[in-house]
Amino acid sequence: MKAIILAAGQGTRLKKYTENLPKGMLMFMGKTIIERQIEMYRQCGIGDIIVVKGYGADKIGYPNVKYYVNKDYAETNMVESLMAARDEFDDDVIVSYSDILFEERILRGMMEVTEDFTVAVDDNWKKYWKKRYGRIDFDTESLSIDEKGNIVELGLESPKLTEIDARYIGILKFSSNGLKHMEGILEEAYRSYEDKPWQQSGKTVRKAYMTDLLNAVIQSGRPVKAKIFQNGWIEFDTNEDYENAVQWVRNGIIDELVKL
Repeated sequence: MKAIILAAGQGTRLKKYTENLPKGMLMFMGKTIIERQIEMYRQCGIGDIIVVKGYGADKIGYPNVKYYVNKDYAETNMVESLMAARDEFDDDVIVSYSDILFEERILRGMMEVTEDFTVAVDDNWKKYWKKRYGRIDFDTESLSIDEKGNIVELGLESPKLTEIDARYIGILKFSSNGLKHMEGILEEAYRSYEDKPWQQSGKTVRKAYMTDLLNAVIQSGRPVKAKIFQNGWIEFDTNEDYENAVQWVRNGIIDELVKL
């Protein structure tokens, strides 16, 4: 099993704290986010770690880590970054966004699943949102789960609250067989949607979000499993996210959301 950390993004909404650094290089409690993820992967027995770089690629350089570069990071998104590491698709992979911190129990839970496509989700996300934003009707995305525990749709912005069964975290697991199927979907998408909207985000395939890819997998008839957790993660997307997290540490309440 391998780990792929997607770290190509600039993180313009964190610029106050990252300046000319990739957002995954944000320092929090004495370590960068990427450093914390690498340590956790190794602690859980995953030694084959890949980081996909892009913006500020020269700023990321940890030992015993394999690197790929999404040279078109400014014009693309998460799917293109993942595909930059396609040479690693010969084994099961855990994929994580470089702007999140998560507990060991979440990683171990994802390592245990055997389905071809699995997405970590939080069905107690409202607790985090109330602390993060003071409201639950902001910065939301749809995510619907059926009675079998499979995701049937996700990624629609500003949905009704009834359309949110859980919150997409930014940690996924793909089996090697699942990755082969995914590559086939993308090969067709690159042929047909290079210059026109692909999925519900309205982006072309090169600019597609990971949720676009997951929707395409679902539409192909393959199940995408929701691995449900309750809290245990935080995201650093904006200056306010960082400032809130620092304040939670000072107030001694960070453990209510994530134990680091």
